[in-house]
Amino acid sequence: MRFLLIIAMGLLGGCHTPDFEISRARAAYPYDLHTTDTTPIEVFRDGTELTVVNSTANHWPACVMWINQRFSAPMPAMRAGQMVTLSLDNFYDDLGVVFPSGGLFAIRRPMPVRLVELQLNEEVPMIGLVAIRKSESQ
Repeated sequence: MRFLLIIAMGLLGGCHTPDFEISRARAAYPYDLHTTDTTPIEVFRDGTELTVVNSTANHWPACVMWINQRFSAPMPAMRAGQMVTLSLDNFYDDLGVVFPSGGLFAIRRPMPVRLVELQLNEEVPMIGLVAIRKSESQ
């Protein structure tokens, strides 16, 4: 009986993965580039994915997208009227912690997407996007 208990405890301990992956750590949020300016690009969350709708007449170059002033991921270039879908599993913070997006096997509560910004480069102020909430759980 003890043998089975030791095996079960070993298997449970082996299933735990850390909440961070230091090799995926990104730069810290650039607070000096934060602004309250927004553009009518809408961001919709659907489970573990974001859909970005460029409802402007402007082409946007590839840049960095920030969520909640903590998590970032590369954003591909977007033409006017184009939609892009991004996985929240690609957003990491400066410690390598992945965005808690939820999902079927999630062990942490999903974090809401409240503030979404684009960082075009390291000198220009960021551009706020319009985050659309679907329900209280998002």
